[in-house]
Amino acid sequence: MALAPRLDLRQTQSLVMTPQLQQAIKLLALSSLEIESFIAEELERNPLLEMAAGDSGGEVDAPDNSEPPPSTENLGSDQLMNDGDFGTGGEALDTDFSSETFEPVEGGGAGADGMLGMNGVSSSGSDFGEGPDFDSFAAPDISLREHLMHQAGEIASGRQLLLLEQLVEHIEPSGWLGADLMGIAYRLGVPLAEMEEALALLQTFDPTGVGARDLAECIALQAKEADRYDPCMARLIDNLDLVARGSFDQLKRLCRVDDEDLRDMLVELRSYDPKPGLRFDSDDAAMAVTPDLFVTAQGKGWAIELNSANLPRLLVNRTYYAEMGGGGSNKAANNWLNEALADANWLIKAMDQRQRTIMKVAQEIVKQQEGFFREGVSRLKPLTLRQVAEAIDMHESTVSRVTSNKYLHCSRGLFDLKYFFSSGVASADGDGASAEAVKAAIKTLIDAEAPDDILSDDTLVDLLKEKGFDIARRTVAKYREAMGIGSSVQRRRAKKMGR
Repeated sequence: MALAPRLDLRQTQSLVMTPQLQQAIKLLALSSLEIESFIAEELERNPLLEMAAGDSGGEVDAPDNSEPPPSTENLGSDQLMNDGDFGTGGEALDTDFSSETFEPVEGGGAGADGMLGMNGVSSSGSDFGEGPDFDSFAAPDISLREHLMHQAGEIASGRQLLLLEQLVEHIEPSGWLGADLMGIAYRLGVPLAEMEEALALLQTFDPTGVGARDLAECIALQAKEADRYDPCMARLIDNLDLVARGSFDQLKRLCRVDDEDLRDMLVELRSYDPKPGLRFDSDDAAMAVTPDLFVTAQGKGWAIELNSANLPRLLVNRTYYAEMGGGGSNKAANNWLNEALADANWLIKAMDQRQRTIMKVAQEIVKQQEGFFREGVSRLKPLTLRQVAEAIDMHESTVSRVTSNKYLHCSRGLFDLKYFFSSGVASADGDGASAEAVKAAIKTLIDAEAPDDILSDDTLVDLLKEKGFDIARRTVAKYREAMGIGSSVQRRRAKKMGR
């Protein structure tokens, strides 16, 4: 066979992350306060976009479909197209989400049967030596979450990036991981070993020590980074309780060092940061929380309504467009004006789709957790992102973004949407029970115990079995400690002292 050059045609499909698709995905995860800030920036940037006069919040106007909309080529994600053709401005965009009360969710919670370098302050002092540069003491301009996600985006993609994003969502302002790794793995439906690999990768990020699950692990990560994690230092870090008590003789025996070496190790230990995340701006943690959704009983079902105060009413200034773009000869100016119009139309559509997606996810959560809304936390069911995603035909990453930084208000109080997703334990009815329901049962039993009849963990296991919760003693101890409740010995001592 002779070798010769030739031309072949090959047809392939791929999803290209256009800037508009990336922006739409980002909008899903923003909180109500972040949405307000984002809209304010867009209003300042785009002269064709304006907020309705005298309206402090309300619906998003349908875009002007008489003009060509922005290109939607390659928009294949369910984040944008789950409910129809997002790019063509379908009839769903005429819905006023600020005031509409949605149809109640009828019946019980049916669903799937299965269980589903920052390193201190800036050193840029004054050039004139007249005093300290107070600007150098300012917190970093980005949040800890943004800093971590930027690093994750540089080294990970696909499934691994999704797992890192979930871990970052549970990072506390201190930089520690604020959730049980097994619980996260269960909620996402991934093997624990895979979550451990993702956590190990996260723990390599800056600042050193981020992603630690306790103080010892946080200090150990920093010692490893400084190449000082030798066997002696490892023993010292494993016995931080002895360091706190000042048991230096015992530490010298355990670490097999003399006085001088122990002194040097303690000096180095104190140089490590126990809460590395606090170097970053933690204003997000102090933000006022406003509900994104209201759930109220209506007959045999539930009425779910978006908070109109969080929904700015956006308009396209067609008068300005007509005045500035009426057959002008400046081609560059006309192109810029057409781009501004396309951006304004797209933003209105994106905001509309965001609201529809939030509503769809909220309706499924209420349907799955109807027992909670009727009877309280004791009826909270185990629920995973995958269960909700499969029920509403979306990807679980979309559900994860929708439930981030969103709050629901009902007759039982204000709840983060993530609250309704929790791991489960075995129950007498075979359906499983939420970990939150078990914690509530444990707290109820302990609150009702008499001073002369303190309940041991074994007794709590027996009492929980009578209530239909079949769990082990170590699980009871883990949940009790997670709620900050002491052991039976500690509680007995506290009650004798009258505390």
